[in-house]
Amino acid sequence: MMNQLKLFIDLIRLKKPIGFMLLFWPCAWGLTIAYDFSENLNKYFFYLILFFLGSILMRSAGCIVNDIFDKEFDAKVFRTKDRPIASGKISIKLAIFYSLILCFFAFIVLLNFNLFTVILALGSMPLAFTYPLMKRFTYWPQLFLGITFNYGLILGWTSIKGQIDLVPIIFYLGAIFWTLGYDTIYGYQDIKDDEIIGLKSTSIKFKGKPKNFLFGCYILVSILFIVGGYAMKFNYDYYLLSIIPIIHLLFYQMKIFNLNHPPSCLKAFKSNNLFGLIIFLKLLIVKIV
Repeated sequence: MMNQLKLFIDLIRLKKPIGFMLLFWPCAWGLTIAYDFSENLNKYFFYLILFFLGSILMRSAGCIVNDIFDKEFDAKVFRTKDRPIASGKISIKLAIFYSLILCFFAFIVLLNFNLFTVILALGSMPLAFTYPLMKRFTYWPQLFLGITFNYGLILGWTSIKGQIDLVPIIFYLGAIFWTLGYDTIYGYQDIKDDEIIGLKSTSIKFKGKPKNFLFGCYILVSILFIVGGYAMKFNYDYYLLSIIPIIHLLFYQMKIFNLNHPPSCLKAFKSNNLFGLIIFLKLLIVKIV
């Protein structure tokens, strides 16, 4: 029993919270941008908890689906060869069962939001479960991940507003380029194995000049987040506080990232959890003060 529990925890990467935190932050951003903080805060914190739970559940289900699709590939990559499905410790049938259970609980969480948000969330499911296939056909799977992983920003907004507006779309586009950057960094850990087995990624496509590509992505993140702040009519505090996350992306990550040194890739990738927190706190300060 304990061994099965350990395998389940390994399967859903529960010991690696960076995955569900990167899914959660855009949800928290969208919710915070949309919320009227002059009202009672109970609803805000309740929704924040729901989005956190939903992020854990959906990321866990996504990991399982990804591992099912990538079973043969994972077995050939040093970093992933010991994953429960790739190593044969968990069967495909059991993995599918786990995934369905997680999706069921995620759906229960989703039902707490308005109907428009429920419909939008359900509409994103094809994206969430086809992303793992993209690395077989295109050098841009990270772009598809960005579209999928940051969808929660739109949901955070609609959970309060009940409709889509230009503001969340601007922030959503910025978040997509953020994911395009950080997941390209993440991909450099496996680039040698991926090239051997024939998988595609932006890490491979831009391996000649990776920092130029990353810098371009992060410049677009910075510009779009500033434009989003302008669209929200935020005061000058927002732009002043924007200096911190911009420095983090354009200087700190660029400094520590080395495509030939996997530990530095992982360190740069994980630092995006801090970036997500910084953006969240910045939005809270601007909305509350």
